[in-house]
Amino acid sequence: MDPVYLTALASRHAEWLTVRQTLVAENIANANTPGFAARDIEPFASVFNQTRLAMTATHADHLGAGMAPPEPSEVEKDETWSVTESGNTVSMEQELMKAGEINRDHALNAGIVKAFHRMYLASLKG
Repeated sequence: MDPVYLTALASRHAEWLTVRQTLVAENIANANTPGFAARDIEPFASVFNQTRLAMTATHADHLGAGMAPPEPSEVEKDETWSVTESGNTVSMEQELMKAGEINRDHALNAGIVKAFHRMYLASLKG
């Protein structure tokens, strides 16, 4: 049985949040490293917009049978509020705001998955 698309989307979003949380933690850990450039990941909305559902092909001549998978998201330098004399671009305030966003997004994602799980269980009971 194939997974439900919304469940796969929630899983992909959780993976994206994990990568973003790792980058924010690295930025905070290197806040005093001379010349360190803060980094962030491509927004999930643009990753989502680039992702297309794969069509199922039961025969090699069907439309879309040879389509390539989407490209993975890129990690890029982040635009920061300030640059110190040492060339470090990490803004602690900005990174802590990002950490708060990530926390809220993780909680929302977990709540959605939990609601789907309850829905699946309710459909099995009936």
